[in-house]
Amino acid sequence: MSTTQSERLRDLLEPLVTSKELDLEEITVTPAGKRRVLRVVVDSDSGVSLDTCAELSRELSQKLDDADAMGESEYVLEVTSPGADRPLTEHRHYVRAVDRLVKFQLTAEAGAGELTARILKADDEGLDLEVPGVKGRKPTARRLAFADIDKARVEIEFNRKNKPAGNTENTEEA
Repeated sequence: MSTTQSERLRDLLEPLVTSKELDLEEITVTPAGKRRVLRVVVDSDSGVSLDTCAELSRELSQKLDDADAMGESEYVLEVTSPGADRPLTEHRHYVRAVDRLVKFQLTAEAGAGELTARILKADDEGLDLEVPGVKGRKPTARRLAFADIDKARVEIEFNRKNKPAGNTENTEEA
């Protein structure tokens, strides 16, 4: 059985990432001229600070060098948190997006449309949503099963009104 370089790197690096109580979201290796860029994307329920990325970068670099995982050719290591435009693909992504406005692409079985709504609650089967009212109408509640979601992405809100009290999300991005 053949494994890709990204899978081998994930097997090597994931134990260190999870020991820091972080989730390893993505590993990519892309060519950049004569070298390669190894991008490691990490996240957690409380977000990821720049200091955490810097510390993790040093530790991952040492582990990669000790294992000679990248071979002899030069590479640049980037450790970062996911961007705001990252698609929501895992259950934990939806849990972290509670109280956020999300644009959903629905499956053909669910009507194949687009829906923008705020996630109020995420459980094992799906989401409780608040669909904003249009033209002065009140918002409405809606239940959306995970099976009905084709794609989902958080919408950026620059001037969000009525932000929930006590929302202490980390808005810093590495």
